[in-house]
Amino acid sequence: MKKFAILTAAAACGFALQGCDSKAENQVERQAEAIDEYDEAKADLVETLDEGGPDEEAGEAQADRIREQGEETKDRLEDEADQMDSTPQ
Repeated sequence: MKKFAILTAAAACGFALQGCDSKAENQVERQAEAIDEYDEAKADLVETLDEGGPDEEAGEAQADRIREQGEETKDRLEDEADQMDSTPQ
């Protein structure tokens, strides 16, 4: 029961802190998530198109690179967004 209370309190703190983000930071974070979702969909398409073909392994490798790129871009943009609020205006 204590774990549940701690997790609930932690989640509430997270939601409260999210409200402190600026509109610009939230917009950058939404864009970062959209980029990552786009790259994930593109990777899924690459895998589907190469499935069962002679280049299936190459397609999987390419899909993995696309996913990595999407994650790296998302992480970089989220880090930049976090800096937006910590930088004095």
